[in-house]
Amino acid sequence: MRQAWRRWPLVVAALLLGCAALPPDMSAPVAAGRLLVRVDSQPARSLSGEFELRGNPQSGSLRLIGPLGSIAADARWSPQQSSLTTAQGRSEFDSLDALSQAALGESVPVAALFDWLRGRAWAQAPSQALADGAPGFWQLGWQVRLAQLAEGWIEAEREAPPRVTLRAKLEAPQ
Repeated sequence: MRQAWRRWPLVVAALLLGCAALPPDMSAPVAAGRLLVRVDSQPARSLSGEFELRGNPQSGSLRLIGPLGSIAADARWSPQQSSLTTAQGRSEFDSLDALSQAALGESVPVAALFDWLRGRAWAQAPSQALADGAPGFWQLGWQVRLAQLAEGWIEAEREAPPRVTLRAKLEAPQ
C-alpha cells in the first residue's frame, strides 16, 4: 500500500504532462462573425461570409460559411499539413501561407489573425504604432485599424500591389 502512495505524485505528474500535450480546443471558436477579404487585382477577387476561427496559429481551422449556411471553404492546418476544402474538392499545401495564397491569389497572415482579431499585434513579428496616433498598428506590411474595436470591427489592409483589404465584424466584441 505504501508503494502505491509513493507513485501517486508520478501518476499526477504524468497526467499533467499528458494534458499539456493535448491539441488545442477546437470546440469553441477563438473568433467568429462576418469576414470580407478583397484583392484589388485584375480581375478583382473577393471572399465574404460568416467565419469561425478555431485553435491557434500552429493547429487550427478557419471556416467560411456562405449566405445559405453551407460551408464555402474550410481551411485546416497543423505542423504536418495544411488543407483547403471547397466545393471544388480538397487541396493540400506545405504551409498556411501557401494555402491562403492559393485560395485568394495573395497571402494573408492567418497566423497573425488570432491576435489581430483580439485587437493586438502578433507577438511573432515586430509592429509599430500608426503614424497618426489612431488605434491600431503596422505589422507584416499590413495596417491594422482598431478604431471601431469596441463595436467589433477590425480592418487590415496591405497597400503593396495588389492592395488586399480584410474586414471582420466579430460576433462579440473582444
